[in-house]
Amino acid sequence: MELVGSPMSVTRVHPRPAPTNLLPTISTMASSYKNQFPYYPLPQSFTLPWLPSSYYRTAAIHPALAPFSSSARGLAPSKMLPFVSNRSTLFTRYSPDDWYRSNLTNYRESETSRHNSENLRVDTSRLIQDKHQQTKKTQTESTKNLGERVNDIEFWRSELCHELDEMIGETNALTDMKKRLERALAETEAPLQVAQECLLHREKRMGIDLVHDNVEKQLFTEVDVIRSCQDRMQRYLDRAKAQLASNRAAQQELERDLADKQKAHRIDSKCHHLRNTSDGISFYRGVERVDATISVPESWAKFTDDNILRSQSERAASAKLREDIENLLVVSANEMWNQFNAVNVAFTNRIAETTDAKNKIQTHLAKTLQEIFEIEMSIEAIRKAIRDKVPPLKVAQTRLDERTRRPNVELCRDSVQLRLINEVHELDETIQSLQQRLRDAEDTLQTLVRSKAVLEHDLAVKANSLFIDQEKCMGMRRSFPSTARLVGFV
Repeated sequence: MELVGSPMSVTRVHPRPAPTNLLPTISTMASSYKNQFPYYPLPQSFTLPWLPSSYYRTAAIHPALAPFSSSARGLAPSKMLPFVSNRSTLFTRYSPDDWYRSNLTNYRESETSRHNSENLRVDTSRLIQDKHQQTKKTQTESTKNLGERVNDIEFWRSELCHELDEMIGETNALTDMKKRLERALAETEAPLQVAQECLLHREKRMGIDLVHDNVEKQLFTEVDVIRSCQDRMQRYLDRAKAQLASNRAAQQELERDLADKQKAHRIDSKCHHLRNTSDGISFYRGVERVDATISVPESWAKFTDDNILRSQSERAASAKLREDIENLLVVSANEMWNQFNAVNVAFTNRIAETTDAKNKIQTHLAKTLQEIFEIEMSIEAIRKAIRDKVPPLKVAQTRLDERTRRPNVELCRDSVQLRLINEVHELDETIQSLQQRLRDAEDTLQTLVRSKAVLEHDLAVKANSLFIDQEKCMGMRRSFPSTARLVGFV
């Protein structure tokens, strides 16, 4: 009997049958080894990155087997192993030490992998927490800065609103004063015309009445006083128009700045209230590299402050101009009234031929006034029609604007799109035609108003002529404008 694992020294032609009390057959022993060291070859495509590579290196070793064929060259017949089915000895591929060393190597590599994985997990968890805290802190600071910015905008917006209200009030006050000055200037036309008419008619005197008396001297003085007042009023009227233009320019700057502040306040307030769970947040690649700013906080605050200072300066100049105009109106009214009282004399000689003309003028004036009322009602109806067309136009344009946001191929030029475009064009044409009709009506109204003014002026002239004829200008002198009208009221 040979030792287990050693080759047989003698080859028998007819091998003896193995005793039944000796080692089991090769197949039985092979099955017992299979149960202790399983080996399942893995396919090439089935990769397991978490397994150590040493397993594959160990499994890839192919043991060198002794040749079983008698045709093997270089071996003596006595050194050749018998065929597997004929041998009764155990043939091993590895030693037990190799087996234990392979297991220990796998254990160590498994422990190392687990240790590295555990360290990576701990570091990853700490990194996630650190980055989360840093992100939260940065977002909190940005939100705080946005809140401070909103407060700054709110402060300057309140300052702009206050100054804008003051400027609007001052502009309205100066506008009212300008209207008073215009009315006062217009009111001086009648006294001037009366004085000139009186001088003209006194030139028609005949005989002994054609004298250069004190009345005629006072009439010339009255004409000079009225014209002097008109010149001063016209100069102040030009100053008021220029000041109104400056006020409106300052007001426009305030309104533009206020509109920008309101828009910026709305945007920054929206940004201030944005959270990680808010709707509407999205990616905007490369937006952090875009720098569209045109100011810094110092220039931003100085811009608004300069607008407010300019508005305050214009308001002060406007208030001073209103005070000067008020003084001018009072002084001019006193001068004209004093001169009127000095030349208030009686005149004679005017005939009744102006009565019929006066009555006809009054009739035409009444018809003109009625037509003015009718055309004003028509103008209001046209304006209402234009206003009624604005909401449909807004609806059509809003629909077109909303439909431009359809995605991709849904942006179709369908019948709805064509009809909406036609609707916008039709509404534009309708509004343009109504506006043209409104301009025509307004031109007609202006013509009627001018005709009314001409008729009133002619009526005043005829009335003055009648007064000159009947009472020698005494009635005309009694119709001198009141102090309230000379200072621009009523």
